[in-house]
Amino acid sequence: MPPARPRLLYVTDLAYPARGRRYCDEDIFLTSRLRDDFDLALCHPRDAAALMGAFDAVVVRNSGPVLTYQDAYDAFRRRASADGTRVYNPLSGKADMAGKQYLLDLTTAGYPVIPTVDRAEDLHRLPEADRYVVKPKLGADSMGLRIVPAREVRESADGDVLVQPCVDFAYEVSFYFVDHDFQYALYAPHTDRRWQLEPYEPTDGDLEFARRFIEWNGLGHGIQRVDACRAPGGELLLVELEDLNPYLSLDALDAARRDAFVAAMKTSLHRFLTAPA
Repeated sequence: MPPARPRLLYVTDLAYPARGRRYCDEDIFLTSRLRDDFDLALCHPRDAAALMGAFDAVVVRNSGPVLTYQDAYDAFRRRASADGTRVYNPLSGKADMAGKQYLLDLTTAGYPVIPTVDRAEDLHRLPEADRYVVKPKLGADSMGLRIVPAREVRESADGDVLVQPCVDFAYEVSFYFVDHDFQYALYAPHTDRRWQLEPYEPTDGDLEFARRFIEWNGLGHGIQRVDACRAPGGELLLVELEDLNPYLSLDALDAARRDAFVAAMKTSLHRFLTAPA
């Protein structure tokens, strides 16, 4: 008898209406390739807790903002923890997986992030700006994000939101990692078209910047995306560290780079499935 193939429950919301992206295309492509190595079934995030007991691991991919199914996500995390279910990415992530508190923590610790506070009494810690970005601590995919003029920012900083100065950046760039291995980088050369991405060749300094946040997060397995902006002074500043379900923009890559990413993900999953629980 041939050895049993690992069974994966692949969590995705194929119908999620992402702006400027088609989540479903990416997950259809990835699952078509992962089936070479794994027995695989897809499910909506609301169904994951009920189904995952029949699988060797759960792979959380383009499942949409957790805010739209918070009750189901909380139940999934509780059951996965209680049952010792392997979840990829592991649920120990300290970045977007746990909300936006990490931006406050990294600001306090002096990391190169867009300066962030949450209370009116801390606004003096931010650079002066004409406009500020205000977004919910548990937000995702720009849900609830507002731009407010300086005269209104104090009344917005109520402890439940994050406040950042509007940075006049040159472009946004994203670095994609599998486990701790860099895979590729993409950037948006037009600031008004965030998801029109092109390949970006990072410098050694760029990679050092991105790896600093991967190391900080400490995930031994999984896919992470480091989003940054090129500030007016030329330095990179962290915008977001996506460690739950980062969209990968695989359609912006050539076939060779897509194949390399798939190979890296397969290797990572095999390593994850055989690692000590």
